[in-house]
Amino acid sequence: MDAKSGMTFENGEKQGHRVSMNRFLIILVFSVAVFTSSAKAQDLGGLARFLGGMVRDTWGGTELQLELSQGVPWRVFTLSDPDRLVVDFREVDWQDADPEAMRRSDNITALRFGSFRPGWSRLVAVLAGPMLVQEAEVRIVADSGKAELIVRLERADRAAFDARAGAPDDPRWDLPAVVGVRPEPRGQGPILVMIDPGHGGLDPGAEAEGASEADLMLTFARELREQLLRAGGFEVALTRDSDTFVSLEARVALAHAAGADVFVSLHADSIDEGVAHGATLYTLAKEASDAASSALAERHDRDDLLAGVDLSGSDDRVANVLIDLARLDNSPRSEAMARHLLTGIRDAVGKVHKHPLRHADFSVLKAADIPSVLIELGFLSTAGELRNLQDAEWRADMAAGILDGLQAWALEDEALEPLRRQ
Repeated sequence: MDAKSGMTFENGEKQGHRVSMNRFLIILVFSVAVFTSSAKAQDLGGLARFLGGMVRDTWGGTELQLELSQGVPWRVFTLSDPDRLVVDFREVDWQDADPEAMRRSDNITALRFGSFRPGWSRLVAVLAGPMLVQEAEVRIVADSGKAELIVRLERADRAAFDARAGAPDDPRWDLPAVVGVRPEPRGQGPILVMIDPGHGGLDPGAEAEGASEADLMLTFARELREQLLRAGGFEVALTRDSDTFVSLEARVALAHAAGADVFVSLHADSIDEGVAHGATLYTLAKEASDAASSALAERHDRDDLLAGVDLSGSDDRVANVLIDLARLDNSPRSEAMARHLLTGIRDAVGKVHKHPLRHADFSVLKAADIPSVLIELGFLSTAGELRNLQDAEWRADMAAGILDGLQAWALEDEALEPLRRQ
């Protein structure tokens, strides 16, 4: 499958990203507005608002125009039986959209808007006959961050339309297959650690002095993987091993699909005012442990994700009970792992944040059956912390501390295994 990935738009009066559809069966485009700081991204909240739009016929085809309050990841494709144009977004508030007022086209018989899964929105245009996407373009106004999406369709014959119709199969967008909770402990074999380098691709995370959180965390994740493998007793997988976008749901789903024993998410925070130092470790809590944790969760977490277990065939009440039971056993294991990691990190690098153990409602910590910890390694907004993250020797010490913590936790966890719910 051919696909085009998005870009970050630089400052200017108006920038655009256009993809010709002449040679592609399906278009997959991700685009985002420029955010001059992580604080600005936080203010926007990750939710785009529909500001206006229309669908009108042109010579030989049809044009869809949408104006959104900000750029968001998006993709467009066609489906058959019945013939439809589909545009997916992450995510859009359609509250002010009036489908009938927008539709000024004989080639489009109906427009529909809505949410098709948590954190994702969809527009569906029902086609009067087969049409192919010839061009798709997003323009970002640098001053306001507003986005204008334009999709141009041209009439096509039935065979060409049917040959190209279908939703993209792309791991950067779709969730991988999710396996259920393992019915029994893994046993005496190596511990499989899923390392999750935060952000990536269209989402660079915090940025300072030309460095991005996404790049720094990927570098550290690779180095941590090497330390764990050299130590023995561990298998390691990464949620991403390149500068690519992986959704929050997919990160948890990948851990389940791999049969991970533990999940460690890596981040580096940034604050707008003051100076902060040292690593902080987060475990899951319905209520954040303090206001700072709540704000941090809002920056990292854009979804209301149910746990990453396959309970799709269960009644909601049954599913919630099963998840709560799994977390009842799993939460103490996550907290114990966080404590051991804290000890290992403090011994290795000498100091941590003054309040190092916290709780937050991060989606990447919501696996019901996998002990999970999110580590903020430091603060990009603090010059000394940024230098640490760019220093190979300091990163090696930090990775050694995490290794020591995981080894200590594994010994304790194995000793407590017979006492757990069977």
